[in-house]
Amino acid sequence: MSRSVYLSLVIPAYNEAHRLPRTLPQVTDFLEKQPYAWEVLVVDNGSTDDTLRLVQEFSRKHPQVRALHTPLRGKGRAVKLGMLAARGEWRFLADADFSMPVTELPRFLPPQAPEADILIGSREAPGAVRYHEPWHRHLIGRVFNLMVQVAALPGIRDSQCGFKNFRGDVAERLFRCQRIAGMSFDVEILFIARRWGYRIVEVPIPWYFDPDSRVRLVHDSLRMAWDLLTIRLNALRGLYEPSCAHMDL
Repeated sequence: MSRSVYLSLVIPAYNEAHRLPRTLPQVTDFLEKQPYAWEVLVVDNGSTDDTLRLVQEFSRKHPQVRALHTPLRGKGRAVKLGMLAARGEWRFLADADFSMPVTELPRFLPPQAPEADILIGSREAPGAVRYHEPWHRHLIGRVFNLMVQVAALPGIRDSQCGFKNFRGDVAERLFRCQRIAGMSFDVEILFIARRWGYRIVEVPIPWYFDPDSRVRLVHDSLRMAWDLLTIRLNALRGLYEPSCAHMDL
């Protein structure tokens, strides 16, 4: 790419061969209309379907799309790989299902975005709208978030939404220090960001519930509780000091 990359879109993908044929064209069609240079990094982590092959074929016609691969499972592991391979001045994390329409993306970028180092999509901030979500999922999600606020991120109403934008230099530092490979990685990243004084702003979004969600309510809640304890212990052990950003990977 001759120009420097302004926006990198990082999409972790585990067995997403049924979703990506729909969402990838939507993403590239939208980005091709933008005035800045961009790239899309789809990170396959241990898929057992045709996810990797599908992205590789798509990238042949769309050279700004890159397929990355790790044989190891874990959403956090995939996001870390993508964020550190990205080149953008801004690095936007997006779920493969795009439950937030891609047309909302400009609200996370200057000049529309509020001044911040990290902007996180929020389904709970004033102005956000949830569509078609069962009441019990919403209730469990609120209990889940209360647990996160008490243990790690007071005041952040929705740490688990899959849409987050990081200033490039901030992403470089934070993701080098990430230790959690699973679903709780974003709590860890935001926890570190808070410790280092980065400004985090929640952006209210429209969000459409996907009945094919990969979230396993009981299993993932128990895993989150353990990960929250791990984050607090890591902090006590000094593993989140700024010096970790300079460690060899």
